Amino acid sequence: MDAFRDSSSSSYRCSYHAFLSFRGPDTRKGFTDHLYRALEQAGIHTFRDDDEIERGENIESELDKAIQESQISIIVFSKEYASSRWCLNELLKIMERRNTDRRHVVLPVFYDVDPSDVRKQSGSFAKAFARHEEMDKVELWKRALRDVASLAGMVLGDR
Repeated sequence: MDAFRDSSSSSYRCSYHAFLSFRGPDTRKGFTDHLYRALEQAGIHTFRDDDEIERGENIESELDKAIQESQISIIVFSKEYASSRWCLNELLKIMERRNTDRRHVVLPVFYDVDPSDVRKQSGSFAKAFARHEEMDKVELWKRALRDVASLAGMVLGDR
């Protein structure tokens, strides 16, 4: 836990120990809520969008700022994660941060999805991308998913 609390070694201003990226309808009222509470109870100040963004603030810029000001990013991949452009754009920002600051830790959590579905964009991820094909960011999103799914993470669920 001391690594979370010691922000002096980073050139980034760290307002949060952790940034939590997740697909709300999939996990907000279950797994992610429990994870958030456990992190907070352990003294790990965690950014979660519904608690930290003030009404009237620009959501995208607040998310970007929180990613830049967090020591680690925890990404909860669920079946519908890739169906959200917001989630995929968060993922891009997280991976950009990791690429510019190797001390930024990215912890993927595969919640009831197989890491290979994320890496290969198969299963529910393939279905989501079939709906995104007109988007200009699709290749960037796919590369970010491949990169993050190659990191050591946690696989959870009823598999």
